[in-house]
Amino acid sequence: MFWVLIFGAIALAGVGMLVAYGVWLAHKTADVMSELDMLGRRVAELGDLVAQVGFVPAESMSSDRDRLRIAAEPGD
Repeated sequence: MFWVLIFGAIALAGVGMLVAYGVWLAHKTADVMSELDMLGRRVAELGDLVAQVGFVPAESMSSDRDRLRIAAEPGD
């Protein structure tokens, strides 16, 4: 009878540990999901910033460079 109580106590402690581990795992999962949500928002912000960046075609860059070179020559 004594061994039944010992094994019962061990089983009860095991069930308690499983419940505690489940609660801990749920909290960690919530933390990871929160971080993924934040990452998604940051990616959206980065996409907005990249969309605001314009580019100048190569032809207009060379003409701007020529214009600057001509304007910088002495005698203007």
